[in-house]
Amino acid sequence: MIGTVTRIRRYPVKSMLGEDLPAGTVGSGGLAGDRAFAVLDGSGAVGSAKHPRKWGPLLACRASQGGDSRVDVVLPDGSAHVAGAAELDQRLSELLGRPARMSDQPPRQARLERAVPDYDGGAPRSALADSVLDATGTRVTSVGIAAGSFLDFGALHAVTTSTLQTLRGRAPGPDFDPRRFRPNLVIDTGSVEGFPEDEWPGRRIRIGETVLEAIVPTPRCVVPTLAHGELPADPALMRAVAREHRIPVLTLGSLTCVGVYLKVLTAGPVRVGDPVTME
Repeated sequence: MIGTVTRIRRYPVKSMLGEDLPAGTVGSGGLAGDRAFAVLDGSGAVGSAKHPRKWGPLLACRASQGGDSRVDVVLPDGSAHVAGAAELDQRLSELLGRPARMSDQPPRQARLERAVPDYDGGAPRSALADSVLDATGTRVTSVGIAAGSFLDFGALHAVTTSTLQTLRGRAPGPDFDPRRFRPNLVIDTGSVEGFPEDEWPGRRIRIGETVLEAIVPTPRCVVPTLAHGELPADPALMRAVAREHRIPVLTLGSLTCVGVYLKVLTAGPVRVGDPVTME
């Protein structure tokens, strides 16, 4: 046993605020209802707060999914709308300052823009070489997302309490609230020190009937530094992580990471309080 599930988070709309769940169902594509929708612009680009100057207002919106699978969106002014409604598209266009629409259909070869951090370990060197300065004055790269979905990479993203506590101890200034890192699962690893999920890739993780495989550490972008609902912006946070935790990721070099991506081997339910074991 390596821990227990202490939090389950779902984000029905990509880059909007999500919701806590007492339990959820994990299928081959991840947590049911997670990233079911995204906001697209006129070019078909997928809206992501990874480019804050273009898409940052999405993090001021909150999305939730009801029992009938309907997704509701609450805008910064407190007004509630149903995902897919023309009125919501109009309001999102006003919020973003350009035409935008909600969609539950990922474009073929979908891509999003990612602001390039100005600190070492914030992006692969190959991405830096391909970056461009866009109309907002931001240096960005264009990256693909998981085929047939609005997920960045793995079907699930997990963070351990040990990692967050270690970062708090080494860098006591920033706010390492797990919500900033937008995980699906927060796993309470007790008194374990360091960054335990760094050792998980290639190993099988079991949560009840659900079997997962850890595949790669999660490289971080600018998003954790942004305001998340009542959590204020924390510009120093990722620089602190870059100082304390840079590790090799595939062939991309040493990157700033928090958490781990997982793929689903056996679908099943997950519940807060479930034991997490490693096979």
